[in-house]
Amino acid sequence: MAKGYLSFVLHAHLPFVRHPEFEQFLEELWLFEAITETYIPLLERFDALDRDGVPWGLTISISPSLLAMLEDDLLRARYARRMRVLIELCEREQERLKDDPHFRYLAGWYHEYFSRTLKYFEDCDGRISQRFRKLHENGNLEVISCIGTHGFMPHLSANPATMEGQLENGFAYFEDVMGFKPNGCWVPECAYYPGLDDRLRNHGIRFFCTETEGIEYAKPQPVYGVHAPLYTPSGVAAFGRDHGCTKQVWSAEAGFPGDGNYREFYRDIGHELDFEYLRKFLPGDVRSDTGIKYHRITGPGSHKAGYDPESARKKADQHAAQFLFQRVSHIDYLDSVMNTSPVIVAPFDAELFGHWWFEGPTWLDYVLRKAAYDQNSLETISLGKYLDRNPVHQTAYPATSSWGHKGHFEYWLNGANDWMFDQITSIGDRMVGLAKKFAQKKSVKKLDDRALKQCARELVLAQSSDWPFIVSNGTSAQYAERRVRDHCSRLHYLADALENDTVDKKELEALELMDNIFPNINWRVYAS
Repeated sequence: MAKGYLSFVLHAHLPFVRHPEFEQFLEELWLFEAITETYIPLLERFDALDRDGVPWGLTISISPSLLAMLEDDLLRARYARRMRVLIELCEREQERLKDDPHFRYLAGWYHEYFSRTLKYFEDCDGRISQRFRKLHENGNLEVISCIGTHGFMPHLSANPATMEGQLENGFAYFEDVMGFKPNGCWVPECAYYPGLDDRLRNHGIRFFCTETEGIEYAKPQPVYGVHAPLYTPSGVAAFGRDHGCTKQVWSAEAGFPGDGNYREFYRDIGHELDFEYLRKFLPGDVRSDTGIKYHRITGPGSHKAGYDPESARKKADQHAAQFLFQRVSHIDYLDSVMNTSPVIVAPFDAELFGHWWFEGPTWLDYVLRKAAYDQNSLETISLGKYLDRNPVHQTAYPATSSWGHKGHFEYWLNGANDWMFDQITSIGDRMVGLAKKFAQKKSVKKLDDRALKQCARELVLAQSSDWPFIVSNGTSAQYAERRVRDHCSRLHYLADALENDTVDKKELEALELMDNIFPNINWRVYAS
């Protein structure tokens, strides 16, 4: 019997970005890069673990907005096209680098990598969501949901009906795609406030994750800190992040990803080679990442040596052993002072593994394999299975918190993005008013019903926590600002048409084509 448990929780999420009005759109690369560098590499490792009979456990949340993109025919076709473009670029690179043995080898290595990834994608008919579903059914991987379009729930609580729209429509879409109701929920940005757990419980959610402060400052004070979950008064379990072990993984300065053997994220040929040479391979005729990165981190200076995949793999193996040794020592200590089985919860953005830290999926694979065979103190486990085995825990009120700076909310409400809160609150109120007005009618015309559904789509898309976060970070801020303004203006336009009985079918169809998230979205929830 293991003395305790290690539970990785990966949060897979991207904002809904889909622009059929353009032949190519730069921000759609966010999804394509995540599929290539994170989702498929993780699936390949999980498939191999199951195929090799390795006992392992892990939880992954997939946000409904990400699922909607993974299921979208247009985006799936564009992804496959993008991969073929990159494969062609690798062929050109092998010719360009024919006199440089190491860099020509790397160009060929990327050619094989992209070709293998495209084959995996095509072998599952482009529906990688169903590969996650299959792994969930096999029992080792636990797939849970997130809330709608990743709305920042403490802010949405000002209008409970708009918060309920995020919950009901997100969970319903997750079930439509995955075929089962989620057992747990990743609360967007780990942003908890008192009362959120009641709403999660109403939707059958059994557990969620909080930031460290959410547990450490709970009332009454937790006996075991973050190393055992707390039951909220509603009966939902709250798991707290173990900050020590997660910092070791995500921090580029103090953690593993900054090692000199690993691939350098910021050196991409899309920003370095002659623009005319690259033009046909770049979307939108602007410089952007290609995913072809020939250098390793090397050191803090500007000089970067050539990347060596084998050296990077060996370093990932060493770091996996180091990480596991420290977790085993921690579990051995916790077991000596706790009267319940300790659990070390390690939540991360899934995109850390592969996209930001290229070797991350390999490192994770090594950790899971070493945990299965190289020690006897801990077992890797999903959060749901941990609760099955350890159902008795302390009851307390978690503290209001998020995994933003110092556990507060300032990333999502500050002087740079506070105008978004006003606009989103305004359209939320208008949506509620519309829903109540039309829900009272004996019958709603088909065209009006479609317009009300589209209003609901515009609302949930505007509510995404990604937009204020992007503005706070200063990356793609203009795009994020435009998305909020566009969705707000579209909702107001449709609301005016509904109130004046002037809904234009062709203009509605254009909006349905552009913002097609959640086909069966329920607008009536806003009338409750």
